[in-house]
Amino acid sequence: MSLNPIRPWRNIERRKSRQIMVGRVPVGGDAPISVQTMTNTDSSDVKATLAQVIAAAEAGADIVRVSTPDESSTGALREIVRESPVPIVADIHFHYKRAIEAAEAGAACLRINPGNIGSADRVREVIKAAKDHGCSIRIGVNAGSLEKHLLDKYGEPCPDAMVESGLDHIKILQDNDFHEFKISVKASDVFLAAAAYQQLADATDAPIHLGITEAGGFVAGTVKSAIGLGNLLWSGIGDTIRVSLSADPVQEVKVGYEILKSLGLRTRGVQIISCPSCARQGFDVIKTVEILEDRLSHIKTPMSLSIIGCVVNGPGEALMTDIGFTGGGAGSGMVYMAGKQDHKMSNDRMIDHIVELVEKRAAELDAATKAEEAVGG
Repeated sequence: MSLNPIRPWRNIERRKSRQIMVGRVPVGGDAPISVQTMTNTDSSDVKATLAQVIAAAEAGADIVRVSTPDESSTGALREIVRESPVPIVADIHFHYKRAIEAAEAGAACLRINPGNIGSADRVREVIKAAKDHGCSIRIGVNAGSLEKHLLDKYGEPCPDAMVESGLDHIKILQDNDFHEFKISVKASDVFLAAAAYQQLADATDAPIHLGITEAGGFVAGTVKSAIGLGNLLWSGIGDTIRVSLSADPVQEVKVGYEILKSLGLRTRGVQIISCPSCARQGFDVIKTVEILEDRLSHIKTPMSLSIIGCVVNGPGEALMTDIGFTGGGAGSGMVYMAGKQDHKMSNDRMIDHIVELVEKRAAELDAATKAEEAVGG
């Protein structure tokens, strides 16, 4: 049974945008909303950077960005690109030559900040490198680094200034017959970012990269990102996202997926529906969920699992999940399969049993998917 059956009040109508390619990953159009993160290692350290890239990819990252602030970083990029399981975006600030070197090294996309990349002539050189080497470009406007003439015009960072910056640089790309670009207008202020993105969405059909920049630590940044990105995604805006946290890049990927899963925009892995626990709980819900999240992290097949401490909401939640467990007291609880009561299980054996059930169900669903693909193709 599906956790999210089709309901007219649940549908999100996504904004229609052009589609570009970031390496082999489509962004925009009818492509799934991709999840990105960024490494925080010294980019010239190939081994450490690749380890982060691979960990992020295993967590579900579709695209990973790598900062390239100097020649040693762009020099290392070639090997990073060659060994990476996902497309690599080169993050460029200040030095346009780093963008050219990154394109030559095989980056799938160049992220440039219009406010600090330099003159239009330098941007044109970057465009030529992107064309010559098959790179896409992300125009990355940031409230904290707007061009001086826009700050003079508007007095402070504001949605009008951010969108004007983005549209000015879109024009440069288009005037040079370059159309493989996406755009972001990030700010650390949720209201400013949301207003800028809403205005931008009406002004261009370019794919939009969503982010609340410098959102903060794991808890505060997750909340801020969920509010900002969730609001925009709910209104149909956004083709690729990056959750910016002062935390491990893997956590950014996990939070990004949770935001998308909560809106029914992506499905990956086990979604656990669990109660906050109270005096009625028949087992330690919080500890159980913590263990299950860790032990089921390897499952990539979309599935739903309800872990509820008592019978108040347990049976109702189990109706809408693939597998469920509801505490019933006396040291045992009820296991539900596809929304129906199936068998009882003792609390002390419950975790191992649920892991076995989830792994078995995932294998069945994977086999069914492969069979369907074989028939269809």
